[in-house]
Amino acid sequence: MNRTATAIWNGDLKTGTGKLSTQSTALNDLGYSFKSRTEDIHGKAGTNPEELIGAAHAGCFAMMLSSLLSTNGTPPTELQATATISTVPNEGGGFSIAKSDLTLRARVANISESDFQKLAKQAKENCPVSRALNALEISLTATLL
Repeated sequence: MNRTATAIWNGDLKTGTGKLSTQSTALNDLGYSFKSRTEDIHGKAGTNPEELIGAAHAGCFAMMLSSLLSTNGTPPTELQATATISTVPNEGGGFSIAKSDLTLRARVANISESDFQKLAKQAKENCPVSRALNALEISLTATLL
C-alpha cells in the first residue's frame, strides 16, 4: 500500500509559500510557510511539517492502542492522543526534530492500571509512525480516566 502527498513551494525560504495536498484530499492546497513553521502557533499562517508529523504520530498511536486494547478484550470508549513535536537548533545553523512527547487520556472500562500502561507502552513502541521516528526520543504520559 502506498500513499502520496505533494508539496508545491514558490519563492525563497523566508518569504516563499507552499501548498500541501494528499491523495485522499484530506489536505487540499493547505498553505504552509516559514512563518507557519517558526512564528505562528495558532494556524493562521497555515500548517508546518512538524505539526503534520505530530498528527500522524498521535493518530497512529491511538489506532495501534485501540487494536491492542480490543485484542485484550477491553476496547476503548475514547482515546485522546496528542503528540508534541520538539525541534532544537543545530550547531552551525538549522534545526532538527529531537523528540515526540505523546500524551494520552483514555476511557477504557474493566482494565487495570498496570495492563493499561503496558498496552500503551507497547503501542508507543510498535505503531508504524513510532518505528519510522525511531531516531527521536519518544516519551509517553498515559492517563486512564
